[in-house]
Parts: sequence; C-alpha cells; structure tokens
Amino acid sequence: MQEDDLFTWNDPETMSIEQLASLIDYHFQKYWRDNAPEISDDDYDALVRILQRRSPNHPLLEKLGSPTVASGGKVVHKTPMLSLDKAYSIDEVLSWALKFARSPQEKLLVQPKYDGISAAWDGSILATRGDGAVGENITDKLPLIELEHPSGTRPLRGCPFPARGEIVIREDDFRTLYAHIRNRNGRFYKNPRNAVAGIMGLKEIDDMLRQGAKLTLVDYSLHSWDSTVGTLREDWQRLVETIETLPYPMDGIVVKFADSAYSESLGATAHHPRGQIAFKFSNIRRTTKLLDVIWSHGKDCLTPVAVFEPVEISGTTIDHATLHNFQNVFERDIHIGDIITVERAGDVIPYVASTEPGEERKSCLIDHCPTCGHLLTHDLPELRCPNPDCPGTRLKRLLAAVRNIGIERLGEPTLQKMMNTLGVRTLKDIFQLTKSDILRLEGFASQSADNLLSEIAKAKNVPDWQVLASLNIKGIGPNIAKMIMEAHTLPELRELGTEALARINGIGPERASALFEELRRQADTLDELLACVEIRQTKGSAASDKPTICFTGKMPEKRSYYVALAEKAGYQAVDSATASLSLLVAMDPNENSSKLKNARKLGIPIQSLDDWLSNLKSEKAP
Repeated sequence: MQEDDLFTWNDPETMSIEQLASLIDYHFQKYWRDNAPEISDDDYDALVRILQRRSPNHPLLEKLGSPTVASGGKVVHKTPMLSLDKAYSIDEVLSWALKFARSPQEKLLVQPKYDGISAAWDGSILATRGDGAVGENITDKLPLIELEHPSGTRPLRGCPFPARGEIVIREDDFRTLYAHIRNRNGRFYKNPRNAVAGIMGLKEIDDMLRQGAKLTLVDYSLHSWDSTVGTLREDWQRLVETIETLPYPMDGIVVKFADSAYSESLGATAHHPRGQIAFKFSNIRRTTKLLDVIWSHGKDCLTPVAVFEPVEISGTTIDHATLHNFQNVFERDIHIGDIITVERAGDVIPYVASTEPGEERKSCLIDHCPTCGHLLTHDLPELRCPNPDCPGTRLKRLLAAVRNIGIERLGEPTLQKMMNTLGVRTLKDIFQLTKSDILRLEGFASQSADNLLSEIAKAKNVPDWQVLASLNIKGIGPNIAKMIMEAHTLPELRELGTEALARINGIGPERASALFEELRRQADTLDELLACVEIRQTKGSAASDKPTICFTGKMPEKRSYYVALAEKAGYQAVDSATASLSLLVAMDPNENSSKLKNARKLGIPIQSLDDWLSNLKSEKAP
C-alpha cells in the first residue's frame, strides 16, 4: 500500500469501496502475515463494519474470516463452518433473541468467543474454517496442538473423535512457555493472538517444536453457561465476568439457542446461522497502564481493585476496575506497571479483560490485612482476614445488613462515624439510637438527625425476608431470602434440618448447610433484632399474584418512596423489565434506558411518573 493511499484514514467514510477494502486488507496482512499490527483491534473492527455496511457482499469479508496459514491443500467441510452475525451491545443481543425465541423462557447457551483460528478435526484431518465451505489443510501442525474437550485434555494427533473449535495459545502458556520462544525474526511474540498467527503461517514447525511451543484447540462446547431470553440481561454481567476469567484470548461472547434442533430449523443466511450470534468486545475496550492495586474490604473477603491511567470508554472516563479476587490476580500474574486492557462489555461495570507484562513490574499481592494488620488466609479463590473484630470487615458486613433491612439514607461514611463514635456494632444498636446519639456525630444537626431517625423507624416495620437477608449468610441475598420466606415462616425455618432446607426451591445442599449453621450461630443476634422490629410475614401473602411494577430514571424522591406507594396500591415492586412485568413507570418515557428499550420490545405498558402519581389515588392496580 502506498503512503498516499492512507491519506483519508481519519475519515474512511470518504473512501471508495476499493480504497477501503485495500486499507483493510493491508492491516489484515500486517496482523496475520507480518505479526506487526499498526492499528488497534478497535480501529480495525471499525473499518470492517464500515465495509460491511457499505458493501455487505464484498469478497474481502469472506477472506477476513480465514487468516493466512501455511496450507497442505483444500478441505471441503462436511458441515459448513459459517461465521456468526455480530452484535455490539446487550440490547442488540436481546433484539436477536426476542426475534427468534418462542417465549421469554427460551433457554440460551452462553459461550466464549475465542480469538484465534477456527478449525475442525474429523479424526484424521485438521482444517481451518476458510470460507465456511472449504478450508485449508493444516494437519502438519498436529505435533504442536493439544485438544481441550469436554471429555478431557489430550494430544490432538491420534484423537479418534471429531472436534470443532478455535486454535489459540492459552494465556498461562503464553506467560510461561512463550517467555522463551522466539519467532522467525528472532523476536519474542507480543501476545497470544500474534503468536498463533505467526506459527500457523510457518511452512516448517521444527524450530517451534525445538523451542517447546504449544497450541490449543479448545472445543466450542467445552465452556458453556445457561440463561434464558427473559433473564439474560440480569445474568449478563455475571456471565461476562465469569467468561473473562478463562485463560484464553477472547474477543467476545457467543449466545445460541440451547435447543439445537430448533436452532437448526431457523436455517441460515449465506453468511451466518440464525440460531446464534456473537457479541463483540470492539469499541468498549481500551489499553492503559496499571498504577496500583487497592485491596478493599467486602463483607466476606478482600477484593482487589485496579487503579490505572484514565481511559474513556463509551463517553465515560474510567480509572479503576475490579480484579474480582486473589486467585484471579495470582493466576493471571498481574503486577503494578503492567499494560492492561479495560472493558465495559454490554455497558456493565468496567473490569480488566487482559494484561501484558510492563517494563517495570511490582507485586501487588499482600500478606497482612490493610486495616487491622492480621495475617491473611487464602480461602481460594478469595483472600480473607480471619480476625472477627477487624474494623474493615465489620463495617462492610454491617453496611450490607443496613442495606438489606432497608435503611437507605444510612451510607458508609455515617455508619463509620457511628462505629467509631457511638460504638455501634449491630442492627440492634442502630435501632436503639436516640436523637442525642446522632447529634454527637460530626455533620449532623437537628433536622438531619430527625430525617435519619425517621428512616430508621420505617425500617422497623419490615418483611421477614429482609430480616433473613440482613444476616449476611453466604448465598442468601434478598432474592433467595424472599423465595425461602414464601415457603416457610421464620419460626418454621429455624426448626428445619439441612435436608429439609435443601428441598426449598433455589437452595440446594451448599446454601442449606450455610443457612443451617448460620441460623444457629447467629441465634442471639437474630433474637435481639426480632425484639426491635415488627415482622411482616411473606408466607401466604400471595405476593406472586399481585401485578408487578418497575421504576426507571432519576426521580425526585428515593426509590423506596415510590415502592411504598406502589405496594400500598396493590403492586409488587420488581427490579427488572422482563416479560412478566405489568407496568413500567419512567421519569421520562422518551428516554432510552435499557429497561425502557426492553419494555417497548416486550409490549409492556409504560407510564410517566407524573401520570402514574396523578392516577394513583383514583385507579386500582391493573
């Protein structure tokens, strides 16, 4: 490509179709053939999307799905290996799902989208995807390749059963093996993606074998998680975070219908099957430098938080993100000074998707609690402070209890003051506070003290499931607590054994064991709390028969104010806009929040806050 061919790079929309295709092909070759990319993955993907929009059937688009490899000839696939249609937001994924799903309960499989070379093994020949119908024979690379399959891990050569997946270099292998492996130019590979491209382009692999190189064919079915069309949005963040902990280079997520017969019945276009879609990470990830790792107290463990040079993603400046847990930091060999890729997949909270060693590195692991100095324990995957009186842990556990019991105006800074100044340790202590106590806290005057006392007083009339959730029992959050209390009263629950607890819908043996033990360990705490509050029983209340209501948008009053009005009017308040929702109330119905978009797609009634409030006194819940 000539220098003057690049003059319009900053405005690819002004290029002719062939200029654009030429530019894309140039960068394709720089990445796959030369192992020397000149632009970021995001910029490259943006160019490809422009070509797809302007010339959907351009022949280059087929080539892009088939990286250059040293081939032993052509192979015709018995079953075509079509590429997948792309989505760049959770809303686009849900739009696809709702278009083809038979109901909101339609089951989905969510899988990683590996960033390597697609390939199929038929028991004797290994071939790339190619154009989907015809691929390249790469059987000569078998000595380098290990298969990861649901049946186990084994050398691909000699494997008697077929497999389809992606040839990648695991990130842990890249950190260890490839720290000593040089490419044909005598330099180290920059990252796993470049290494796969370089090795697959070699005509001879003897030097790679001599250096101990290893590739992995990871079968598409190896890692998979369940969801449904109706719950995908609320499951999305958890699924993305889980997938990103896997040790493979990835550039997205694949979502497919679990019913394979139904999926196949939907057929395919010339380019992609209709029964699955690929969510791409492009345009929502940025590269930056890790400056520090702060170990923050949670209610049960210490959570590492990455602090990095600020980057802008989707119009938001971001300078910190979760690193999830100790094991994630240790296994990914994350050090201060590393170059990290920060991501906001599907507009969820940011997190660190990948890392590369920096020039100057410093360990971020700790041995002692940053709050109390106690020696920490490894309870993998977590790092915990075993000191029961650790101020950091006690603060976070009490904060979680405060939120679960419904005292919304009591935030962490005020709670910290209460603990330091008033000796507050439990919810019982909070419920027994007087105005004179609160006036002792810095920043409180008569009116603000009255407001906080009023909020605390409201929380004394509480449903039993909120009391259960406030105990901070592992695995028993508000939603699970509500399910439990729909089946049993609190006195009944305290009498049940582990087997009976495990039979409650949504509990299972692990939660049952924790619930049984904690109800006994915290018996005195629970009795003290019950003496301070007035319980509303959930069992037999028929809450599930009530119409549901959800609120969205920044409203003049706290959300709890509107929830209370709705419950008094006969509604059951919920947090998400699923197909079962009766009414969505929005501060501005013309906005495009995820709840509003979903409600429009599902045909859920939408009402402005002003209209809902004005009609509330004269209308009953539908």
